[in-house]
Amino acid sequence: MAFDGAFLHTVLFELQKAELSHVEKIYQPSKDELVIHLKKKDFSSKLHITARNGAGRIGFTSAQFENPQTPPMFCMLARKIFSGARFISASQKGLERIIELNFSAVNEMGDSVSPKIICEFISGSNNIVLADENYRIFDALNRSDITANRIIMPGAEYIYPENQGKLNILETDIEDIISAVSSKGGEVSNALLSVLDGFSPLVCREIAFMAFGRVDGDGADFCKLKKPLEICINAMNAQPRYTALYQTGVPKDFSFIDINQYGNTYDKKQFSQGSEMLEAFYRERDNAARIKKQSSDVLRTVNNLLSRAKRRMSLREKDLESTKNREGLRISGELIKANIHAINSGDTYCEVQNFYDENLSLVKIKLNPALSPAANAAKYFKEYKKSCAAAASLGDLIESDLKEIDYLDSVLESLERAKNTADIEGVRQELVSGGYIKEKRSVKKTNQNTAIEQHTSIEGYKILVGHNNIQNDYITTRLADKNDMWFHTKNIHGSHIVVKNGGADLSDDTILAAARLAARNSRAKNSSNVPVDYTPVKFVKKPAGAKAGMVIYTTNKTVFVTPWEE
Repeated sequence: MAFDGAFLHTVLFELQKAELSHVEKIYQPSKDELVIHLKKKDFSSKLHITARNGAGRIGFTSAQFENPQTPPMFCMLARKIFSGARFISASQKGLERIIELNFSAVNEMGDSVSPKIICEFISGSNNIVLADENYRIFDALNRSDITANRIIMPGAEYIYPENQGKLNILETDIEDIISAVSSKGGEVSNALLSVLDGFSPLVCREIAFMAFGRVDGDGADFCKLKKPLEICINAMNAQPRYTALYQTGVPKDFSFIDINQYGNTYDKKQFSQGSEMLEAFYRERDNAARIKKQSSDVLRTVNNLLSRAKRRMSLREKDLESTKNREGLRISGELIKANIHAINSGDTYCEVQNFYDENLSLVKIKLNPALSPAANAAKYFKEYKKSCAAAASLGDLIESDLKEIDYLDSVLESLERAKNTADIEGVRQELVSGGYIKEKRSVKKTNQNTAIEQHTSIEGYKILVGHNNIQNDYITTRLADKNDMWFHTKNIHGSHIVVKNGGADLSDDTILAAARLAARNSRAKNSSNVPVDYTPVKFVKKPAGAKAGMVIYTTNKTVFVTPWEE
């Protein structure tokens, strides 16, 4: 992630809003995070510091945290030192991924002291350190070993990591930076990474992309780096463009500048505040990871069922292909029967004229020498009838396989759109109802129909959204009136959408809103110009024996829309 020194520098401006506020409360919701409630006149917010590997960050948050009943020792020590203290300032040494929070407090002896909280966001070793004004450590979330190069233990002196000798873009002339980059040779992005302090690989690639139109170029004209570097300086000082990158709805990366190097590979969301972006990014990433973990067993089951159905259909298609020559079996029987007088018992083959051929060509027919000529003819007729029956049966079975594959694909699509545990449980119960998996005795059934997603149109009509096939059936066949309007993406798996308009005319705005909801809740959610069909519910029918969520409809209109963003 691009929570680099340059990004951290932009966060300092947000922290300035909290200067001179008092520490009202301190919490430690988990072993690697700290929440400090700061308050003053016209300002009240929670400062969230996370030292979790892969998610280290600092920023204001509006999230609610569940705190342990008994505070950890680190939290109790932080309360002892900082409760009632005044937050003075936040500072950063160069562009290190370390930020100091400076406070003014009164100790147990009544003396004025200036303790600090040092937040380290160094890759693989995030930490929160409590220290006094002389950098003497009170304690740290992650203590070091006594043999470590930097000792982080109570009583030790806090020492900054060794400087790597890179250039600070805020203190170095741009021409000097360009000269240093040009002297490195090779790819410009790698040269920038080795020269600039506090810049992540993502930002270095974007600078190269802005200058040369590609991230892996070797840069013939290094003067083109001037404008991108100026953009970064302006963003770091006062004009950040916080950008989060998403792929199929899952957060992938972020930065304090606009990111364009990936073209249309990723979707982008932009934010005005770094704290707002970090909170949204990690909340969505953690939620996606949690959902992925919870859905892994159901996903594996559906994929196995889908693979099995496809393999079964493939075998049946091969068997059906082998029956295509069944007419030849009947002709062989007819030819033997017509020439029975010329065939002797014990012959292994016969060669006769094919009167079904306009040229009366000779055809060689294999015979079973243990059977009489009449029995050989009967054998061919029997095989012909068997092949005909098999062809009819296999055609029906393949059609059934196609429907099952289509259904399981829709279940897979529901899992891909799952936003919470309830959505996953709904899919699991659907598979139980369909007989695909057995119900776990320990799992209590919940009524998924009570959790139907609802929206309200501009005209005040309720808009219902199904999250799985069971819910799709419920809103279409139970909740919807025959005159309500029904929406679904055209030939694309997705949710059933019902507008409860009771036959009243819908405005274009409501039609577009419902269509965009249908597009968002479908496999085409990351596409544009998505076709969505809509028709009154009375024209939507569920065929007898059809699986959950499977319907047919007529008399529809189609509108092309771009899916709604979450």
